[in-house]
Amino acid sequence: MTEKIDFYQLNEDDWSWRKKEIEQVWYKLNQIRSFEETSIKYYKKGVMGGSVHTSIGQEAVAAGVLKHVNNDDYMTMTYRGRGQALAKGADPYKLFAEMFGRIDGYCKGKGGPMHIASTELGILGANGIVAAGIPIAVGGALTAKTKKTDQVAVTFFGDGSTNQGVFHEALNLAAILSLPIVFVCENNLYSEMTPISDSVLIDHLAERGSSYGIPSVVVDGNDVRAVSEVAEAAFKRAREGGGPTLIEAKTYRLQGHMFGDAETYRTKEEVEEWTQKEPLKVFKKVCIDKGLLTEERLDEIANEVHEEIQLSAKKAFESKEPELKEVYTDVY
Repeated sequence: MTEKIDFYQLNEDDWSWRKKEIEQVWYKLNQIRSFEETSIKYYKKGVMGGSVHTSIGQEAVAAGVLKHVNNDDYMTMTYRGRGQALAKGADPYKLFAEMFGRIDGYCKGKGGPMHIASTELGILGANGIVAAGIPIAVGGALTAKTKKTDQVAVTFFGDGSTNQGVFHEALNLAAILSLPIVFVCENNLYSEMTPISDSVLIDHLAERGSSYGIPSVVVDGNDVRAVSEVAEAAFKRAREGGGPTLIEAKTYRLQGHMFGDAETYRTKEEVEEWTQKEPLKVFKKVCIDKGLLTEERLDEIANEVHEEIQLSAKKAFESKEPELKEVYTDVY
């Protein structure tokens, strides 16, 4: 039986978060934003290898979804996944160290900016291959079900991933086996430089989940509260044996596909329009309008986070590089 798509609408009058939760979410949104902006600053200095793909503008998806994970839950993400790593509890210092090719990095500096993994955090890896992390997360979910643990797997992927065969194979298998997994599509409207509207004929990518009998929901990916609510329901369903859920979070990346992208495929007017409804602005306005936190307190937290990130980056940049013998470790 095909499940219907739920177009989630946030009830503006229903605010259940405590002040501590609000501050924690604001902290996380700013941590991700500051980390990515600082990454660009260091990338410009030529101290990183590879490419840097930032998640500036998409912070609410990571912060909202991962508000509901446990430390031992499994996670996979894309090469744009440092925000998810931070939201799951990654140490900014160790992330920067990895990006700078230092021994203290999560992968001893071998993964660089695009390939973060951490067994202690349940991060099964960021992946540079489009959609490749999805079946890995399904494997994690199968492990959890086989061992009868309370673990859930979550996988983040872009809109372009839904055109890959492995996406469909993974969803079908997860549905058939009723696996504890949450699929999160970050639909930022562009598959690299190609508008998603040029490569699919449906308005909502969530339809592809419902075709496999998976409950699917479309949510405003720039509103961390809305994302959090649909994610909470999805994780509850998974932990209680209800099987997978597909969340399509409609969002927008404010930077190019990667640093150096000329962005000739979109207009400045479009970027400016989305800048006015980016996650940090949306959340800050709600907090002030509802009297939940003062602008002074919000700015105080943001400044504290920024200073912490700057110190982490500086410390990581000055840390030790791996010895030559590390070339022969962690290989098969």
